[in-house]
Amino acid sequence: MAKPNSEDKPTRRIGDLAMVWRHASAYPRQIAFAGLALLTTSAATIGIPYGFKRVIDRGFGPGASGSVSASFHYLLMIVLVLALATAVRFYYVSWLGERVVADIRTTVQRHLLRLTPRFFEENRPSEIASRLTSDTALIEQVVGSTVSIALRNTFTGIGGLIYLFAISPKLAGLLMIGIPLIILPIALLGKRVRTYSRTSQDRVADVGSIATETLGAMKVVQAFGQERREAIRFSDAVSATFAAARARILLRAIMTAIVIGLVFGSITMVLWEGAIDVAAGRISGGAIAAFVLTGGIVAGALGSLTEVYGDLLRGAGAASRLSELLREVPEIAAPAQPRALPQPPVGALAFEDVQFHYPTRRDVAALNGFSLDIRPGETVAVVGPSGAGKSTLFQLVQRFYDPDQGRVLLDGVDLRDADPAEVRGRIAMVPQETVIFGASARDNLRYGDWTATDDQLWAAAEAANAAEFLRKLPDGLDTFLGEGGARLSGGQRQRVTIARALLRDAPILLLDEATSALDAESERLVQEALERLMANRTTLVIAHRLATVRAAERIIVMDDGQIVEQGSHGSLMTNSGLYARLASLQFNEAA
Repeated sequence: MAKPNSEDKPTRRIGDLAMVWRHASAYPRQIAFAGLALLTTSAATIGIPYGFKRVIDRGFGPGASGSVSASFHYLLMIVLVLALATAVRFYYVSWLGERVVADIRTTVQRHLLRLTPRFFEENRPSEIASRLTSDTALIEQVVGSTVSIALRNTFTGIGGLIYLFAISPKLAGLLMIGIPLIILPIALLGKRVRTYSRTSQDRVADVGSIATETLGAMKVVQAFGQERREAIRFSDAVSATFAAARARILLRAIMTAIVIGLVFGSITMVLWEGAIDVAAGRISGGAIAAFVLTGGIVAGALGSLTEVYGDLLRGAGAASRLSELLREVPEIAAPAQPRALPQPPVGALAFEDVQFHYPTRRDVAALNGFSLDIRPGETVAVVGPSGAGKSTLFQLVQRFYDPDQGRVLLDGVDLRDADPAEVRGRIAMVPQETVIFGASARDNLRYGDWTATDDQLWAAAEAANAAEFLRKLPDGLDTFLGEGGARLSGGQRQRVTIARALLRDAPILLLDEATSALDAESERLVQEALERLMANRTTLVIAHRLATVRAAERIIVMDDGQIVEQGSHGSLMTNSGLYARLASLQFNEAA
């Protein structure tokens, strides 16, 4: 994801609000009602000075009749219309704000689900989550409040200027001379306000990222006694956020002071001239009162627009950050005409002279001329030191990445020619680090097959040696398992992931076996579940235990992204090669 450039042109930043408009335009009826209410409130606001003109001229001016009841009736009617129209405007504008934000969040989330793991390796998920929360909250403020205020003040300002010219063209003309002086500081300071707004939002995102990271690793923080360091790190991030916000607020305060000073200074000078006209009889007292009230309304509208402009810039910055996410193009996508995988599934895997570098580590080859054929139903164990390229095989088989050279074939079809969804539909995965979602046990199991019935869920749980502890949960399958499966032990979490893979019932199993951290009883239960899972499936297993290695039909020994040995356990032990050394190390540890 491209990092934002503080020197981007203003049009690009403001232009990102077009993304917000595209979502809002899906609701033309609500926009129409809100717009009609906006026009009505602006017209009613301008009607109030005219009502006071009638009251003064008819009740107190030369030739006044002394009866002002009709004029006050007119004012009361205007106030009633203003109140009702304001309520209608508030409802529809607020509704639009909430609806647009909900749609944007959904759109961004759906787009993120299409991006490859590489994107999330290069960009912090916590910072992305901040964009979905704090940035969309800014957009909700823009749509549900700022735009409404901007439009209302624009309509009111324009309507007020027209009425000022109707009262006294000379005075209104003098007032217009000061408008360029008001616009100039907005144009000059607006760019810097936008830059400070974006910086401020970035610092807020940093605070959210640090908080999420620390709270998610609280046990580690406390176990290593790093509470003070994390408190200082968070405090530094908060201080940086405050400093960025203070710079933005100071600049906006200066801009507001300049604009208000110019606006009301211009009005004062114009009213001075108007007072001379009233004394000379060229204009009525009611007219000058209406001019003063209308001028105040126009000045307030213009002054509010300066503040609203700053909020619009903040909203544009938020829209820019979200647009960056939406502009990300998935590197792995289905071809225009994907090649169908053969039916029924065969379960054959093949790597043909595969060369691969991770995008973030282009200087080191994760796989270098790697070739391997795995027959349907065969269990192949992959062993080797850390960094040998074992996990890379899983990444390529699931097509999270494409090889730089060579091919990966599933049932004879190059993965690049197939639909990734269809490829992954034929693969079940049991990762080394168990992933349990903050949901019920039922939903965690159904991740393997969302259409599974309760009978199928319990059958999979029985096969995975998970049924016993699942039945003991307070609400059975409806029990909330906690964030990351906090209510389960390590062995229980692994058995849930195995049951999930059983429900997948896929012809190919990718197994990153990891039972070394479990106690003997949990390891036995997990191992039994794994043996049931591996039966009658093509299995590619990253082996950590000799029991799994010995059970494999073939053992692949990897080092530096290449196959350095392969064969059975017995034959490899007689070669005195890398496998023999790794096995002896494990035997010594076991001893």
